[in-house]
Amino acid sequence: MKVILKEDVQNLGSMGETVNVAAGYGRNFLMPKNLAIPATNSNVKMVEHEKKIIERRKAKINAGLSEIKNNLEKSEVTIPVKVGENEKIFGSITSMDIENKLKDLGFKIDRKTIQLDNPIKELGIQTVKIKLSKDISADIKVNAVPEA
Repeated sequence: MKVILKEDVQNLGSMGETVNVAAGYGRNFLMPKNLAIPATNSNVKMVEHEKKIIERRKAKINAGLSEIKNNLEKSEVTIPVKVGENEKIFGSITSMDIENKLKDLGFKIDRKTIQLDNPIKELGIQTVKIKLSKDISADIKVNAVPEA
């Protein structure tokens, strides 16, 4: 089934692209969530007209994401953790912990966009990548400090 994407869909395509998907995926997921429309002749013509509008919207979104990226890279996330002997951390710092701390700082970042290969198990500053969009990612500093 050919559909035209109305928004960026992770691992599928970006706004305005015509892609082939399984019929069930298009009918049961993409269309009910208003992420895509069927690629009929009239819809293709309509999308050609709207591509200019879509490009403007993409530029606006990317400008906003660039600003968020700059603000994220300026800030440092400090997470207090319980430590035992030899300053060994009890447990670890996960993407959910980082997400919660970023919410406290005023950022709305989904934990799925935080690319943490392994949970943080050491004190000190670690660099963590956050993928804001297909093209834009931010590197933030996460500082694990002993709890007072």
